[in-house]
Amino acid sequence: MESISSADPGAARHRRRLNRAVRESLRDLSIQLSLLNHHVSGHIDLKGGDLDCLDLISRYGPLSPSALARRAGLHPATMTGILDRLERGGWIARERDPADRRGVVVRLAPGRNAVVLRLYAGMNEAMDRICAEYEDGELELLAGFLRRTAEAGRTSAEELAGS
Repeated sequence: MESISSADPGAARHRRRLNRAVRESLRDLSIQLSLLNHHVSGHIDLKGGDLDCLDLISRYGPLSPSALARRAGLHPATMTGILDRLERGGWIARERDPADRRGVVVRLAPGRNAVVLRLYAGMNEAMDRICAEYEDGELELLAGFLRRTAEAGRTSAEELAGS
């Protein structure tokens, strides 16, 4: 990719405005998704962190509690409280790890994910409509951008956690 030449200050200024617009849009998206998650959590009587952990278990599970704590960026003692609440609510089950009988893994309780998916149905339908407006190549570009942005966020969070 060619860099913006300092010989064209108008192009450089335009590029800075576009970069700022992308960052501002990502901030707005973060806020809107946080609000959506807050409302979903309220409907199913979970705390925000509980919902995040439920999503991580759904995406990457079954997981050990320590692996889940690492993915969520939480202290193991905090994770214990979250898992206790999720188990009491019937959202998860703790089971013996088949690979290590001394260990425990956490998995979603059967059928409970459908409750959460129903609450996100409006957003998922809106995303389907939005994606339908783009060509495959554009969607590949957007998916790549979002993956790289998520990785940058993950890296930044790990750096802050380590300092």
